[in-house]
Amino acid sequence: MADAPVLARRRIWVIAVAVGALALSGSAAGASLVIKSPAQAAAERAAPAPDLLTAPVERRVLKDSVILRGTVRAGQSVDVSPSVTAGEGAATPVVTKLLVAPRATVTDGKVLLEVSGRPVFALRGALPVYRDLKPGATGDDVAQLQRSLGELGHRSGDDPPGTFGPGTKAALTGFYASIGYDPLPAHADGGEALKTARDAVTAAERALQDAQDAQDEMAAANEPFLSPTGIPSTGGPPAGKPATSKAAKRAVQRAREDLGSARTDLAAVLATDGPMLPAAEVVYLDGFPARVDSIPAHVGSKVSGAAVMTVSAGALVVRGTLQEYQKGLVRPGQRVQILSEVNGVTAAATVASVATSVDGGPAQGQTSGEQQDQDQGQDQGQSQDRDGAAGPRGYPMVVRPDQPLDPQLAGQDVRLTVEAASTDGVALVVPVTAISAGADGRTVVTVVAKGGAQRRVEVRPGTTGDGFVEVVPLGGGVLAEGDRVVTGVRYTSSRTPSKDAAGDGSKDASSGR
Repeated sequence: MADAPVLARRRIWVIAVAVGALALSGSAAGASLVIKSPAQAAAERAAPAPDLLTAPVERRVLKDSVILRGTVRAGQSVDVSPSVTAGEGAATPVVTKLLVAPRATVTDGKVLLEVSGRPVFALRGALPVYRDLKPGATGDDVAQLQRSLGELGHRSGDDPPGTFGPGTKAALTGFYASIGYDPLPAHADGGEALKTARDAVTAAERALQDAQDAQDEMAAANEPFLSPTGIPSTGGPPAGKPATSKAAKRAVQRAREDLGSARTDLAAVLATDGPMLPAAEVVYLDGFPARVDSIPAHVGSKVSGAAVMTVSAGALVVRGTLQEYQKGLVRPGQRVQILSEVNGVTAAATVASVATSVDGGPAQGQTSGEQQDQDQGQDQGQSQDRDGAAGPRGYPMVVRPDQPLDPQLAGQDVRLTVEAASTDGVALVVPVTAISAGADGRTVVTVVAKGGAQRRVEVRPGTTGDGFVEVVPLGGGVLAEGDRVVTGVRYTSSRTPSKDAAGDGSKDASSGR
């Protein structure tokens, strides 16, 4: 029993030694993780192993594209701003009725609104209104009015084209009656000028009659008379009978002249009397149906020259703006793809015209009939950044779709992809990054075989587009569809190149992985 304390102390000592050994071995293991040999440290400091990025050679038609934004608009957009001038003592002209709503369809002859009780209507025509048309007027604008009224069933009779005569008066009066209004008279005097001219003719007719009667009386007094024996007397008229005088004849002649002048004046008044077409009451549009784009005015708005309504007509087109670096790539006749990101609608189109100056001056491919389209597109030359600041001006461009666009696209911002260049049929193409130029000026691509071997092939580059370039092998070089060409080098964390360096196709330049 005396040995028991000794045994207990020995057990404690053994346990302590064991714990110490375990602690020492743990410290050694930790040190082995932290402490590196010089060789290991040098290896980790060395540059990573290169990993070749490759892409396949393709055989296809290559297209170069210019992408920009555009706005779908009608071929013609007109601001309706009636130039009504209030007469003396009249109140300022105001909108008294709005007879259409935004997005409404407008037909030929449709009344759009009333200004101070007078109608403003739409007629077909390309020549903008620039003056009041009154009876007696002549010109191309009169001929346009005659055609427009004729299309609505109101013919101009025997009036020559371009002459506002009696037939045109009747046609205009009939049109106003069909829309429920009376035309304004050409003379705002209540018919006083016509009454005066007619009274002058009446007075001249009476004066002529009086002069003729006086002359007849003198002629009768000078007739030969018979003597009591039946023999004509030559001794002159009996006492008391006046002799015929030159004064009587002159009075008749002057009375005839005065009557002729009065009748000429009456004809002139009649020619200019009748209904008129005020410039403020008509809006000419290229075609129908047209559309109401916006109505900034409301009933009671004063008409002071600002637009009270915007109406668009004609087929929908897309207007965009080319920047300086795009200008040389786009020309009339090139194909365009229209994409509406709002509803996914796509449409094929053609570049109709491209302005040759920033301000939208005479456009390439533009006919005289398209000048108005281009002029209306100029207001897009000043683009806006997201923060509202004015962006750089550009060259207005008009794109015309092959088929009519859905009217719902009007006003939408769409994406335009212009096919600026294309290979002549199917060609070999590689990514642009696969092309390199040597010190000798040769352009080459590097082909990687499946085993990892590399060979350089001299090529002649051609059309570029969408990140690719057309290539033609030179000097007997061989390049085929499916060959993999080096597009770049990526460094890995290991000294061992990845599998793609051997060209197994697991990666390519476009993946970026």
